[in-house]
Amino acid sequence: MDKYVLITGASTGLGKETAKRLADEGYKVFAGVRKQQDKENLEALSPNIKGVFLDVTSDESVNAAFETVKAETSSLYALVNNAGIAVAGPVEYMPIDMLRNQFEVNVYGAIRTAQKFLPLMKNTDDSRIVNMSSMASYGVFPFVSPYCVSKRALDMFFNALLIEAKMPNLKVISIKPGVIKTPIWNKSVDDSEKNIEFICEEGRKKYEKEFAFLQKNARKNTDKGSEPKVVADAVSKALKAKHPKCSYNAGFDSLCVRMFSSLPTRLVNFVIKKGLECRMNNA
Repeated sequence: MDKYVLITGASTGLGKETAKRLADEGYKVFAGVRKQQDKENLEALSPNIKGVFLDVTSDESVNAAFETVKAETSSLYALVNNAGIAVAGPVEYMPIDMLRNQFEVNVYGAIRTAQKFLPLMKNTDDSRIVNMSSMASYGVFPFVSPYCVSKRALDMFFNALLIEAKMPNLKVISIKPGVIKTPIWNKSVDDSEKNIEFICEEGRKKYEKEFAFLQKNARKNTDKGSEPKVVADAVSKALKAKHPKCSYNAGFDSLCVRMFSSLPTRLVNFVIKKGLECRMNNA
């Protein structure tokens, strides 16, 4: 019997890699996209992939995607909440609209999609929601706190869903990638360069050195990141395992951050702050 999976944000990066991996393994994949060209590119990868126009920030778009999926199947095995963005900047001067946009995509978008598609997941003996979280959910990384908080919120909301929902067949799994070679971080750097313009002059002057350092190192670290394959591997395990773990670390750096986060908060904050200062002084 065919197993159907919906992946949001499948145009590039982790979503695209995961869609291809699952399609190769025989899953029928609905790949969420926003552009016609992305739809065609994904469908060219495998006959098991069907592109679906899906903007997780839009009720109308999510409703339309639901009707598209429902027209092909009455049951959905898994929802992979992959759509996400990364907003960077200092908390002290972060425009609220930028914070709101971070949560609209990473948190509210995932919840909106899950709420709509849960009825199709009740029609299977075994259904799964896989959330693309991050090692950033373990704690605060300086100047990308909106992203960190959104990923922690994503985990908490869906843990609540798992406890509350009267769905004994439902499993919720969090994938926590480390730094991965995907467009999201380069795009975040590009966006942060634009976002600086929306920060007051006092803020720009105060954090000018930090901005320059972080933008430079974000690109460098992304180039050294793990391949998207490690994340696709984790999603595959989460869908295949009879009893999947609640979370999977994807990448050695993610595992290290997990262990580091178990230390006392004051010590963690001290190490992060001093580490940033030392790296900036040696840059």
